[in-house]
Amino acid sequence: MTDYLLTDVSPLGEAATDVLLADGRIAALGADARARANDDAVTIDGAGLVLLPGLVDLHTHLREPGREDAETIRTGTRAAALGGFTAVHAMANTSPTQDTAGVVEQVWRLGREAGWVDVHPVGAVTVGLEGERLAELGAMADSQAQVRVFSDDGRCVHDPVVMRRALEYVKAFDGVVAQHAQEPRLTEGAQMHEGVVSAELGLAGWPAVAEEAIIARDVLLAEHVGSRLHVCHLSTAGSVEIVRWAKSRGIDVTAEATPHHLVLTDEEARGYDPVFKVNPPLRTQADVDAVRAGLEDGTIDIVATDHAPHTREDKDCEWAAAAFGMTGLETALSVVQETMVDTGRMTWADVARVLSTNPARIGRVADHGRPVAVGEPANLVLVDPAARRTVVPEEQATKSTNSPFRGRELHGRVVATFLRGRATVLDGAPVDESQVVA
Repeated sequence: MTDYLLTDVSPLGEAATDVLLADGRIAALGADARARANDDAVTIDGAGLVLLPGLVDLHTHLREPGREDAETIRTGTRAAALGGFTAVHAMANTSPTQDTAGVVEQVWRLGREAGWVDVHPVGAVTVGLEGERLAELGAMADSQAQVRVFSDDGRCVHDPVVMRRALEYVKAFDGVVAQHAQEPRLTEGAQMHEGVVSAELGLAGWPAVAEEAIIARDVLLAEHVGSRLHVCHLSTAGSVEIVRWAKSRGIDVTAEATPHHLVLTDEEARGYDPVFKVNPPLRTQADVDAVRAGLEDGTIDIVATDHAPHTREDKDCEWAAAAFGMTGLETALSVVQETMVDTGRMTWADVARVLSTNPARIGRVADHGRPVAVGEPANLVLVDPAARRTVVPEEQATKSTNSPFRGRELHGRVVATFLRGRATVLDGAPVDESQVVA
């Protein structure tokens, strides 16, 4: 395995130092790094660059098996590596659904074969995501994939009895239920956020209370049974307040926000461009401000991409017929930098917390999200915060082009990504696949 010497790099944005990566770990820091580097070590000039623990995404749609026309595990994880991720959690709404040990092991194995990032399958809560019968939660937890996160994402576990049983069941193996908070009766036919813009455009509204009502119910259920609950893609000011209240009571709840809910609003829908159609929908500026504040003060624990690739046929059509979802793996870190770091609301250490340490903790991924310290696994990302780049979806690694940031200049650029000391990205480009796969 190639050794790497990173010179004058800033771990977590702090004082510059040298870092030696050898044998899959951080072998030395400071003067000792240069002294211990062998003659064959590849030196990377890290002046002006920030070193972070590799990013961990708790919410990724890789589409395989079943929709390889939109994304495959190989293309999706290559996109993840380019975005600075070293681990992703693959959501269960595939075909067949990830509701058995056999299917989650297939996804886990395909991730290992691709080699770009570690893939941790998310198990379905209910059979076929139908919300009626619990899936094989224990079997998935005991499988080679060692599933610890369960979600019917794309659909809400709307039956409170089924939700209670799921919360009780996952306690046996320290699992967590990640809820897609959407009351189905309140969102039938909904197309976008319910408000002034939806009324003006004549599109069926998606009320904030449809999300907030489910979160309120589920935090009380989690408190009642003493289980872990995770709230997927929180998007409203009211949702932030409910999670804040739940945490003040000591309820074991965590929450995520997506990059697009940190920056985009329902005003984007005025052009009827379906690229901005997403679930949950883009909300108002007041909601965006509340989500940023919640991320800043720790009410919201993590940023998760909800990377949702779609084919052109599913997106390049009239708004009502278009699929919900946006890509996000290759732009997430830049959006967080632009909205939270460059505005002074967060430090790079905070970025590591919400994009690496906390998601690894919630997903129970032991060797990711670790400190930048001697002896730790070399799962790392090197970022140039001064770089600027214009998003061209056709040039991204993901198979789909439904990025909401097309033509937008974003801050920051991933220079290198290391998975257990192996470079998957160098100079901002993916390393040849033959060198990546172990």
